[in-house]
Amino acid sequence: MDRDTAVAGGGNTGTRRYARLPRPDLTFTDEVREATAPVYEKVKHLIPEIEWPLLAPVIHAINTLKVERNAVILAHNYMTPEIFHGVSDIVGDSLALAKEAAKSEADVIIQCGVHFMAETAKILNPEKTVLIPDMNAGCSLAESITAADVRGLREKHPGVPIVTYVNTSADVKAECDICCTSANAVQVVESLNAPRVLLIPDQFLAANVARQTDVEILTWAGACEVHERFTADELREYRDIVPGVKIVAHPECPPEVVDEADFTGSTTGMIDWVKEHRPEKVMLVTECSMADNIASATPGVDYVRPCNLCPHMKRITLTKILDSLLEMKDEVTVDPAVAARARTSVERMINLKS
Repeated sequence: MDRDTAVAGGGNTGTRRYARLPRPDLTFTDEVREATAPVYEKVKHLIPEIEWPLLAPVIHAINTLKVERNAVILAHNYMTPEIFHGVSDIVGDSLALAKEAAKSEADVIIQCGVHFMAETAKILNPEKTVLIPDMNAGCSLAESITAADVRGLREKHPGVPIVTYVNTSADVKAECDICCTSANAVQVVESLNAPRVLLIPDQFLAANVARQTDVEILTWAGACEVHERFTADELREYRDIVPGVKIVAHPECPPEVVDEADFTGSTTGMIDWVKEHRPEKVMLVTECSMADNIASATPGVDYVRPCNLCPHMKRITLTKILDSLLEMKDEVTVDPAVAARARTSVERMINLKS
């Protein structure tokens, strides 16, 4: 391969070749300042002015290169503010990103999130090139279960339908009947019209769903390393320290944490609740960057920040996004046979009527 040519796969269409582009000048010019001013207005309460001359040229370069590559950037709600506000085209939780990935007309999809999200984008867009800025951006929950584990569950529970959380690998999705997210898990479970359902792999999501349905829920002992660390005692202490604070929790938290919350929902649901209710003080019981990313859209709301970082999400940086666009790396591929079966599980979820 010519050293100035980057190679990326194109699903079933064979290998596509992209020119490896030269690294742009990352000087903080007046042009860059003007082009990125609207972004800085959104993040100035989070990013010191002294740091902006370092970030702005990278943001400007990424946004310029996106056009040249015909690329779209999908960013999960847990991305850092300079990514979330600065370079993303589509933001949201895993359900929103899964849907928008299927609608994308771009040639290249850059997934700013974790590996299973990039796999889902590839499953729904087999003809497109899907890149993730860091191939090591994994997920403790996704890594808690394998396809072989799912086959074992089918042998142990014959005839019981299996719902998998989207926070799983393509191999696992391919072995299951339908996917769900934290936003639609109850709806998905009840859509199967079965007395017993396996809901894997998040034990806490399953426990919280079980309290909202008459369906018997069987699960797997997986958990998110961010959400499982929150405790009910911790939340009660915050209420004592910050009188009047409203607590909004993610359903990947243990049930006793959910019991202490004023509202529980997916990341999008949490955002919508804060925007609608505009509490004076609120604590989002989830990954750190959530509060940072919605603060600019909810002026007057004081965010109490209990901070559990996702180390995998934080592997994605502006510099790595820039490198992805320049060198067309790192490409995420899924075996076509696995992808076809996994796509059925994802599309069954997406096509459920509200």
